[in-house]
Amino acid sequence: MAYDKGLYTRLAEVLSGQPVTELKMMGGVGFTVNGHIACGVFRDSLIVRVGPERYYGALSHDHVREFNITGKSMKGWVMVAPEGVSEDTALASWVRAGVNFAQTLPPK
Repeated sequence: MAYDKGLYTRLAEVLSGQPVTELKMMGGVGFTVNGHIACGVFRDSLIVRVGPERYYGALSHDHVREFNITGKSMKGWVMVAPEGVSEDTALASWVRAGVNFAQTLPPK
């Protein structure tokens, strides 16, 4: 299944001018900071690496669930359904969370 091109376009606009690298993945696309995926699009959802400290808080938001595409959830990662990023301010907030966390990690 292809990823949502509209969400991808919006995400790329939010990230414009930031030091990110695009990475094609199976079923989606990710954006990396210093070699670490910060956020991306998987099918029709936004994926965000929020980190272990913000993981449970992120899950408490509406339209957010565990990032689980293999049968095993990835702690520190969440998926935000389209309803959770329909507003540009919400999308920008999630993207900022992912980029901020990725910036705390040592470069690969």
